[in-house]
Amino acid sequence: QVHLVESGGGLVQAGGSLRLSCAASGRDFSSDYMGWFRQAPGKEREFVATISARGVFTYYADSVKGRFIISRDRAKNTMYLQLNSLKPEDSAVYYCAARTSARTSTLSASYDYWGQGTQVTVSS
Repeated sequence: QVHLVESGGGLVQAGGSLRLSCAASGRDFSSDYMGWFRQAPGKEREFVATISARGVFTYYADSVKGRFIISRDRAKNTMYLQLNSLKPEDSAVYYCAARTSARTSTLSASYDYWGQGTQVTVSS
């Protein structure tokens, strides 16, 4: 059974940092593009960042560019999102996702596997 499990969320003050992890199991994700999305209450799920299969290519939403860093460890089947200089507007449930197609996408509908999400709350 395929699983994506996020961890590392929590409550942090504005300006602080968190590191999210996404552990994948149940199949070989090493050839998949993977990404992070987030959803705040009353808002649609939005793209945050994506990373290519080998981790060479990354792409970020403008709202997080320069503050967040996406990475992956293919040997551990794990993806990470380093969140720096956090702002209250970054508060959301963060989801990791995997896409079997070897092309970059910012569209949530194009991702095939999803985790359950981890809550990030940034206080002002």
